[in-house]
Amino acid sequence: MSNIPKHLKYTKTHEWVEVQKDGTVTIGITDHAQDLLGDVVFIDVPQVGRELKAGEACAVVESVKAASDIYSPVAGKVTAVNGALTDQPELVNKDAYGTAWMLRLKPSNPPELNNLLDADAYASFIASEAH
Repeated sequence: MSNIPKHLKYTKTHEWVEVQKDGTVTIGITDHAQDLLGDVVFIDVPQVGRELKAGEACAVVESVKAASDIYSPVAGKVTAVNGALTDQPELVNKDAYGTAWMLRLKPSNPPELNNLLDADAYASFIASEAH
């Protein structure tokens, strides 16, 4: 079973969300997603300042197996991106929930966060996908 930290929220498209004290959210892909992708070789993140809609494709992760879109879990404005991923995309394989965060955004509709999955619901979802 993949590593699924309890303090994060999740999407059915395998993004994780961590709500920060200032109300912004940090977004990345789950350990399960990086495991499915294999060795990550390139990451394209959105520009700071970009306005995203919930569910909008906002980044791309390319691995030796495939290229996958990353979707914004909630609507908001991108406030930061992880520049380290440009030179070290393999960080996603090593530390999906830490140094490999992809972007931060300020939610335009914070109640959307209530629509995300908790760790137990995400674990059940990936278990159901496996069958």
